[in-house]
Amino acid sequence: MTIQILICDDSAVARKQMARSLPEDWQVSLHFAGHGLEALAMLRQQTFDLLFLDLNMPKLDGFGVLEALRREQLEVFTLVVSADIQPRARERVMALGAMAFIAKPVNNMELSGLLHQYGLYQPGNTRFAAPARLPEHGLQLTDYLQEVANIAMGRASDLLARLLNVFVPQPIPRVAHIARGELSMAISAADEHSGFSAVCQGFVGAGISGEALLLFSDKGMDAMMQLLHYDAADAISPDVEVLMDMSSILFGAFLKGLGDQLDVRLGLGQPTVLGRHQPISTLLEHHRHRQEQLLCIEIPYVLEQQHIHCNLLVLLTETSLSRLQQKLAYLTE
Repeated sequence: MTIQILICDDSAVARKQMARSLPEDWQVSLHFAGHGLEALAMLRQQTFDLLFLDLNMPKLDGFGVLEALRREQLEVFTLVVSADIQPRARERVMALGAMAFIAKPVNNMELSGLLHQYGLYQPGNTRFAAPARLPEHGLQLTDYLQEVANIAMGRASDLLARLLNVFVPQPIPRVAHIARGELSMAISAADEHSGFSAVCQGFVGAGISGEALLLFSDKGMDAMMQLLHYDAADAISPDVEVLMDMSSILFGAFLKGLGDQLDVRLGLGQPTVLGRHQPISTLLEHHRHRQEQLLCIEIPYVLEQQHIHCNLLVLLTETSLSRLQQKLAYLTE
């Protein structure tokens, strides 16, 4: 019997990787959805045996899909596959009816064991049938880097959530080529009427180099001090301590997650405070007159209930691109 499978993920790279992770001797027919609304439309029209569901998606995320499945009584065996590995995310999807949670990147042996455990797959069957529709071709470096950044972001968010005992909503990483001099105009946090404080830290390893920047909104500084249990009376510059602690958490976890996937070790330089309580354009003044092209990964974090907003920027140099292409080549195979 052919198993009807729907893979729902906004990343074409992730859809392709998920399809490749399935057992080769499993008789299946594959279908794909790019976001939650598309998946629900397909589930209403056709019966599927299994849904692989991402959480972090535009239009309708995985949590919304699970809620709709329950509300509309759409029956499908659902496995959540996500880079959001926070304990509260796992608990929430299980409470909403998911059968299991699988962390990205998918471990093929773990997946096969889980499918066998639930009676969906028996080793030794004939090779799977041709999929209904193959994952997309013509993907760019930015597409692959966005999925790699998504997984690295998940590790950083998990560490932050555990340390602060909060749930960190997962944004969708933005990846784009940009001129260094246009950086302040391109990032989503750019607001000349708000003050930010910033810290940067260079990194290098195996032909890949760049710098990480943390832009922290002054509006959330007091709330972050409380989450970190700082006593402003006992610190000379508590806002600087917040910047240093947050950058250490986010830079370290994100770059380690990035390096693990690229199989490189990225060494960090000394952090530097770029400025405090200033517009973003002023904080990034040192970039303005440089024409070098960058590959920019932007992750806008918002802890809504805490009114905390910060932007993590990872700027990869133009000279790193060829090495990145080589390191990401395995994803295109």
